[in-house]
Amino acid sequence: MASLLLSLLDPTAVLANITSAVGEALNLALSLVAVYCIWLTVFEILKRLNVLNKIAKFISPLIDLVYGKVNDAAKEYIALNISANLIGVGSAATPAAIKAVENMKDGSIKATPSIIMLFVINATSLQLLPTTVMSMRASLGSVSPADIALPTLIVSVTTTLIGILLVKLFTKKCQTISLPLS
Repeated sequence: MASLLLSLLDPTAVLANITSAVGEALNLALSLVAVYCIWLTVFEILKRLNVLNKIAKFISPLIDLVYGKVNDAAKEYIALNISANLIGVGSAATPAAIKAVENMKDGSIKATPSIIMLFVINATSLQLLPTTVMSMRASLGSVSPADIALPTLIVSVTTTLIGILLVKLFTKKCQTISLPLS
């Protein structure tokens, strides 16, 4: 404790610590950018090969069950959003969620049950493989960065199912939900 206080009083030690922390932050940011670049490129390739549309059609019955009836464009963006979340790149899922919401709007300023469901599923972030957290752990020197995969899967499946059930329960209780979209 005394050495920590002395290091705080020593301007050269403070500057060295700040410089070191900035370097570590930049390294972490660069590694995350690399992960996002890789996955966004993969998603763009899948989109251009029309694979995302095929995935959307394949999981269309599930999307209809969970989100209700939504148009095909919204289904494609929902499929992309789900795919990005499943592999743990939630930030890459955000643009797809925004596009899905734009396609699910009904003309009013209120959130529809399908938009609320998308928000809840995004917030619970169902992940099969938490790649972002694993890459952060690896970049920070973790001996076993994938140790979190199973606990993350268990927690995210549980929270997603609870979230879906709660949205279904509350949307049945009150058909018009007044949540502003902007």
